[in-house]
Amino acid sequence: MAFVVFYGNAKILLPLHPDFESIDMTKVVVGLSGGVDSSVAAFLLKQQGYDVTALFMINWHDTTGTLSGDCPWNDDLIFAELVARKLGIPFATVDLSDQYRKRVVDYMFSEYEKGRTPNPDVLCNREIKFDIFIEAAKKYGAEIVATGHYCRKETFTKNNQEIHRLLAGSDPNKDQSYFLCQLSQQQLSQALFPIGHLLKPEVRKIAEEQGLVTATKKDSQGICFVGKVDLPTFLQQKIKSKEGKIIEIEHDSERFSQEVATDIYQPFHFQPEDGTLIGMHPGAQFYTIGQRKGLHIGGKAKPLFVIGIDVQKNIVYTGQGEDHPGLYRKGLFIKEEEIHWIRNDLTMENGQSQHFVVRIRYRQPLQQAILHKRKEGLFIEFDKPQRGITAGQFAAWYQDEELMGSGVINL
Repeated sequence: MAFVVFYGNAKILLPLHPDFESIDMTKVVVGLSGGVDSSVAAFLLKQQGYDVTALFMINWHDTTGTLSGDCPWNDDLIFAELVARKLGIPFATVDLSDQYRKRVVDYMFSEYEKGRTPNPDVLCNREIKFDIFIEAAKKYGAEIVATGHYCRKETFTKNNQEIHRLLAGSDPNKDQSYFLCQLSQQQLSQALFPIGHLLKPEVRKIAEEQGLVTATKKDSQGICFVGKVDLPTFLQQKIKSKEGKIIEIEHDSERFSQEVATDIYQPFHFQPEDGTLIGMHPGAQFYTIGQRKGLHIGGKAKPLFVIGIDVQKNIVYTGQGEDHPGLYRKGLFIKEEEIHWIRNDLTMENGQSQHFVVRIRYRQPLQQAILHKRKEGLFIEFDKPQRGITAGQFAAWYQDEELMGSGVINL
């Protein structure tokens, strides 16, 4: 099946999203964010005859640390309301800022205090957009929530049970399945992704043809619902600055060969005597593995990168150049309690090993790896060393284009 969209004088047939054929409910709430993606998602839903209500989330009010000096949702709200008016669909707002602070922002602060680097966008989807927001949608008579994510969902029946597959978006440059890597089968059963089968240029073309004000609006950046921030300033709301040492570790440090030979799944454990004091920093919690900016140290032959953080001793370890061995590891570990399977029918048993493709951050090309399931957790061994494996981030594993599961990278 397909539907018609006119681009100028040309009549184009676009494929019908598979979800539109499988959902038998007609009442849908779309999370209208004020961007082009959710705008087109709302249009496509209405085009297919759904009873669509647009709901705009307000999740953040504090401007501390935001680079614009303002809450980004103010402008987004205006765009969202204009789109809803253009499409002729009901529009409402819901303030989820208290839940967002408790479930996402407080978790961020807690993780940074431990020297870990969380991914707030993954948490926002799991805790807010596909949890609390779904509950808010029910007040408008809807059991289904639609978003503008570039990902796809397929549903089939196995042993009389409905199974939902989370698939990568058709646009390889915009695939956002990684951000949904913590969703459950229950959450997926209530989700629609109307633009997941389209390419970004097609989405903008549809918005332009329909006269939507978001057609040329730039994509949002920064922390989900917070915007672009100066991270140290933002974190200093709860984490105090404390001066500490910056130590440089040379390329040929014995630490690398010793620790890699011992355990590829653990980060390097540096000591101050392994390197040279080259400067001071305002707090180790404000840095992350692989970071280049913010060290404020010049005069080096190559750029400095953060290769290690010790929040107990308040030390930041650095190395020169993108080829520094301290930036690379061949494996990582996920604790048993932090393993999440989207497909519960395909979970690994203890003692089992299996090939998957894995990514450890958004937009990273998928990497070949072997997953080893053991009693204590999941060990991921990559075919090639990976740059910037960071505790607190999510590793997500795929089979072909299907996202199978994810977990928090351990210290």
